[in-house]
Amino acid sequence: MELNLDPSKDDLPLRANTSHMLVRHYVLDLAVHFERKVISGNIVLFFETGKDGDKGGSAYSAPSDTNDAGVCGGVRREASEAPGCHGDLQPPCEISSSKQDPSDLGDGESADFVLVLDCCDLSVLKVEEVDVASLRGIEELGKGCETAGRSNRVAGCPLSCGVRQLVTLPAESWEKQHDLYLQCSRAPGCGDLIFETDPWSLQVAKKGIKSPRDFPHVLRIWYETRPEGSSVRWTTDQSNRPCVYTMGSPINNRALFPCQEPPVAMSTWQATIKAPPECVVLLSGEEEAQPATDRKAGSCWCWFCYVTMPMPASTFTIAVGHWVEPTVNVPPLLINSAYCFPVNSFKPCSSLQFPCHHVDYPCRFQRAAARVQAVIPHRVFAPACLKELAGETLLPLLPPCLSAAHSALGVHPFSRLDVLLVPAGFSSLGMASPHMMFLSQSVLSGKNHLCGARLCHEIAHAWFGLAIGARDWTEEWISEGFATYLEDVFWARAQQLPQEEAEGQRELKAALRWRRLRDELQNSEEELQILRPNRERTGDVSDSGASLVKHGLNPEKIFMQVHYLKGYFLLYFLASKIGDDRFLKFFCQFVQKFHGQLILSQDFLNMLLESFQEIKRDGLTLEAIYRDWLDSAGVPEPLLEKSHSWLQNRLVEEVKEEVAKWIHFSHSHRKGSKRKRGERKEIFKEILPEQLVLLLEVLLEEPGLSVTTLRSLDRTYSLRAQDAEVRHRWCELIIKHKHTAAYRDVEHFLMQDQAMGVYLYGELMVHEDIRQQCVARKCFSLAQEEMDPASRKVVEEMIF
Repeated sequence: MELNLDPSKDDLPLRANTSHMLVRHYVLDLAVHFERKVISGNIVLFFETGKDGDKGGSAYSAPSDTNDAGVCGGVRREASEAPGCHGDLQPPCEISSSKQDPSDLGDGESADFVLVLDCCDLSVLKVEEVDVASLRGIEELGKGCETAGRSNRVAGCPLSCGVRQLVTLPAESWEKQHDLYLQCSRAPGCGDLIFETDPWSLQVAKKGIKSPRDFPHVLRIWYETRPEGSSVRWTTDQSNRPCVYTMGSPINNRALFPCQEPPVAMSTWQATIKAPPECVVLLSGEEEAQPATDRKAGSCWCWFCYVTMPMPASTFTIAVGHWVEPTVNVPPLLINSAYCFPVNSFKPCSSLQFPCHHVDYPCRFQRAAARVQAVIPHRVFAPACLKELAGETLLPLLPPCLSAAHSALGVHPFSRLDVLLVPAGFSSLGMASPHMMFLSQSVLSGKNHLCGARLCHEIAHAWFGLAIGARDWTEEWISEGFATYLEDVFWARAQQLPQEEAEGQRELKAALRWRRLRDELQNSEEELQILRPNRERTGDVSDSGASLVKHGLNPEKIFMQVHYLKGYFLLYFLASKIGDDRFLKFFCQFVQKFHGQLILSQDFLNMLLESFQEIKRDGLTLEAIYRDWLDSAGVPEPLLEKSHSWLQNRLVEEVKEEVAKWIHFSHSHRKGSKRKRGERKEIFKEILPEQLVLLLEVLLEEPGLSVTTLRSLDRTYSLRAQDAEVRHRWCELIIKHKHTAAYRDVEHFLMQDQAMGVYLYGELMVHEDIRQQCVARKCFSLAQEEMDPASRKVVEEMIF
């Protein structure tokens, strides 16, 4: 791969040479500086020699059954003993730069080994080897370790075989392991290392070290983020208070800390975050982060978290702000049924238990208590101005949604959940991380249908996307397609819908998604419509472990839904061949077998085809699924056949009847039309939110609707009070028919629902109407500081 990649290219580079050295653990000690909009501090990385760096070893220890000891426990300390708050290590005030000319890193057969980490938009100040050999715990681990004639001291700095023992301690020793990681992270440095950065990576070398095995296995990197870094979003919340949160996309966390981004580089972590005392810090950790004072950090407080389940570095999440935690004064079961549904009334997933096949860690799937825990501990956080609304809407929905998910898939992979309502500029409706979920404020409007469905979607990611991840990030459908399919299953169960009603709503949603997919496929590049763009090379990496995420930087792809929708329809198609109940039971079995692992499409499909031999006999093969669904653009032929049945759904038929009434109403209220005396007044039926979305979409296809009709639509359905999906279609109608009296609704949507409003800017500009273009430019000028960079760039191209 070329040394310096153009950041404007479509493909996202994953530069880390994970085949040579693999990070097993990170210890972060960082401080948040709102005045400068940077996060600064250091990160200590613990390595294991990779599969191609040491022919006598492997990247991971051999899989084994895990012990559940200590899973419910934690690293508990008194506030005065909070890890990382001791202030023993200070960032260098003046550093004689360790940066060298690229030629100093060596070239050719006799060159020194170069460690490559993924890194972007970071100011790296210093890289040093950490002297851990003198630590008592490490010495004890290293006793009796085979050295095979190698010296324990290379280039004047002690190396200890105990470090190799540390990263491979068994699951039952995780507390001891984490304590040793902390001790090592505080050890002094024993020599600066040569380093350089390019737009996508940090490269580190040590003079005289030729192989990964002899390279330092514990490094400390001093650095700070840059305000413009794409992994970190500095903004203000809805109460106009400063806050910061990690974006995770599109370049993942490499602009938050130097790391290994390829998904195979799964690691654990510990993090201490220093922040102003008036702030709340939310972290992706297994226990709730609690603040402790830091005597040497001025007025800052320290917040600590840890994880014991190895995860890709891209899943690490931080949110720092003036968040408040709403509470519910009435028990959930007594709240009006419009806001809450029964919990703990589902039959749990009862599939056979599989032995764990993942690397050794304290696994919840092996714990009897976790298997019966339908609702994990959860909290909700929001800016002060949304505290009451979040308490009324989100908190009552979480227990039934969590319980429904547990009934379908079994053990919750993570022990707790924090839900944060992020600022208006957040670029999507939700994002799931270990132990944490971000939600857009757009899900709070209207009734609870959009909020409940989105909660279920993000909860589903705990299994598909986090506990089970894609080994090739181009196979996004493994995460998003599965979550879209499961959100319907979870939400129907959370509402306790009768089977017939649940099936009707599922078909209605399929009809809506079919329309959306069809439109997207008609208006996007064919190359972006393929769910497995690497085709037969899916999962391939270079000899070093580096790779490219195809189209990973394409700004158009960020706003596409094809991997959600096409993946959803593939699962819908497979369920129709097998039967819904049998298909869901298979999901549960698949989760139990593959949790904690990375998969490719064929892992899921091969197990499915082996489990249901009858569909193989009917001609459904892996090759046929690749051909029809994953490796080609356009609409899969089986989907065309299935789509006709959704149009005959009872709920869809009801929408057709209401549309006919509205069209008749519009014709009779056009300018110049003569209304007959005594003409029958139309009586419009009350319909579901999803039906209302479909009704407005169909009305959008009408060439002309009278102003009276638009006003009547608004009055009949109280459109301004509906959820964001409905209001988005209402805004489209306003723009199409130049309903000037309602332009304020469009302005409100563009300001308050930025996660969904990007498309509307294009609609406002395309008609070349001066007043509509003024609305677009006015809203953009007011909202651009809040917008995420990707959205801002797309809108700028639309309106200028």
